[in-house]
Amino acid sequence: MPSKFGFGSRGNADVEKGPQVDNAYESHSNDTTYDNVRDNVSDGAVPGESFEYGDSMYARLQRLAGKLNVEQRGIERVPENERTDTSYLNIGSMWFAANMVVSSFAIGVLGKTTFYLGFVDAILVCLFFNLLGVMSVCFFSCFGPAFGLRQMVLSRFWFGWWPVKFIAILNVIACVGWSASNAIVGAQLLNAVNGTVPGYAGILIVTFCTLFITFAGYKVVHAYEFYSWIPTFIVFWIVVGCFAHSGDFINLPMDVGVSELGDCLSFGSTIYGFATGWTSYAADYTVYQPSDRSRRKVFLSTWLGLIIPLIFTEFLGIAVITAIEINGGDNKYMRGWEASGNGGLIDAVLEPLGGFGKFCLVILALSIIANNCPNIYSVSLTLQVLGRWTQRVPRFVWTFLASCVSLAIAIPGYSHFQTVLENFMNFIAYWLAIYTGISVADHFIFKRGFGGYAPENYDKREKLPYGIAATVAFCFGVVGMITGMSQTWWVGPIAKHAGALPYGGDVGFELGFAFSFVIYCALRPLEIRYFGR
Repeated sequence: MPSKFGFGSRGNADVEKGPQVDNAYESHSNDTTYDNVRDNVSDGAVPGESFEYGDSMYARLQRLAGKLNVEQRGIERVPENERTDTSYLNIGSMWFAANMVVSSFAIGVLGKTTFYLGFVDAILVCLFFNLLGVMSVCFFSCFGPAFGLRQMVLSRFWFGWWPVKFIAILNVIACVGWSASNAIVGAQLLNAVNGTVPGYAGILIVTFCTLFITFAGYKVVHAYEFYSWIPTFIVFWIVVGCFAHSGDFINLPMDVGVSELGDCLSFGSTIYGFATGWTSYAADYTVYQPSDRSRRKVFLSTWLGLIIPLIFTEFLGIAVITAIEINGGDNKYMRGWEASGNGGLIDAVLEPLGGFGKFCLVILALSIIANNCPNIYSVSLTLQVLGRWTQRVPRFVWTFLASCVSLAIAIPGYSHFQTVLENFMNFIAYWLAIYTGISVADHFIFKRGFGGYAPENYDKREKLPYGIAATVAFCFGVVGMITGMSQTWWVGPIAKHAGALPYGGDVGFELGFAFSFVIYCALRPLEIRYFGR
């Protein structure tokens, strides 16, 4: 019978113990028992107990992890009999908790503070660009049950063995950057409670709590996300009630013309970047789902888990930030915003509740942990894709090191949060749009669906594509991105025509996707013809 988290009894192996293919193979190349096990498994999967074979440092660390029930698996394929996560609710709740956080609220706030949009136009941009952004996350979530492979490992089938390492580096930067930015938001909230909690202390609290959960692995991450959204959801409804009762909402009018067009496109790029930011590790959280899972239900569960909290929290941020216009900016909302950013803004809303309002702020600050768990958990898996030597380092060790790097970035970046957040959102939107354009083209046009994959070849470089077409297409996608992006430090020639000067409008992710998709479709047949794979 399945447990309350959906981890059923499909086999006797613990979910946290899975086969080690690349890692264990490198660590136990002289172990005859291990070689026999691997040779007898045609799909590239190995029984979970193989993690602990041998006397190497790697094996000793894995045995210690096994005693502590810490997940030992890295990027190797999950065998069918160890895919014990049988609940669709685990998929939806994972993303529901990760997005029912104050970081999502902060994205909505940017509509007014950075892009100068009114209320209705910000709401419409938020709605439609979220609907677009979540599609790739939902799509790639279906690959986990189908193949039992992590997202970056799946990327080898589209980009090849060597080019995918560059994609992995981009993903590492994005994961660590997200973690740092989110920790800053949590620190702002803690600072708003009484003004005495320094930024670095709040960042330390968020980072170490995230490390504690992600260090344990997949099962604990899902268990935490299954419940963590509940108190946050309640607090957000308290914020809704307080703000509605205050009567401080202002229906800011929308502008018209070229300037409005550019602002909407640029805000849309930020919204899209936040929503699609989970794309590069979507399959990481469905790999323990059995292969007979309905793809439609996996897609729907992911979609509901993403779109509901994104729309709810971002709409709330768009509404609350309008109050800074009261009395020409001389009001508690503006003072709170200038003092502690998003934390001060929410604190102003909850001010009538006194001490209970402060308690609500603490809950929202800790909600950042749910948002950071996917980033820190997946960055450890991504690092293992970089080389054989990184594969010989256990997942949980990389989790610890990535947390330390995130901490080192977040503390000095505390005073520059808004700029950091906006830049990361756009960066993520750009490269993930290119990534999606190439992978979608290959999946639907050349592999013609899931039946076109040979998942057992995921760790056999000689049977994977060379990645020439994908590399060239990615470069052209970057060209499209550069011509369409609109940042304070660069405005592309096409972007200048998408809005009023000097900043125009940001169409970088749209052009990045289009350029990469078209070029890949043109070059991939030539690569197959001349190189055979």
